[in-house]
Amino acid sequence: MGEPRYALNQQVRATADLVNDGTYPDVAPDALLAGEGALGEIIKIGHQEETSATVYLVEFGERAIGCFESELAPA
Repeated sequence: MGEPRYALNQQVRATADLVNDGTYPDVAPDALLAGEGALGEIIKIGHQEETSATVYLVEFGERAIGCFESELAPA
């Protein structure tokens, strides 16, 4: 597991549409959570145990969404 590409409190943009993968039961499956280009702020950094991939919890407006590095770009 390498160093995270992004830092806590850093502003980032979604590189693609982020859709509900079932994480949000109050939102329809595959519903748009944050559109491509949406501005967000990293509020937590962790990793996925199985793959050791870095996972970022990014606040997009009123919703926090878990994102992989490939789904983010610097703002």
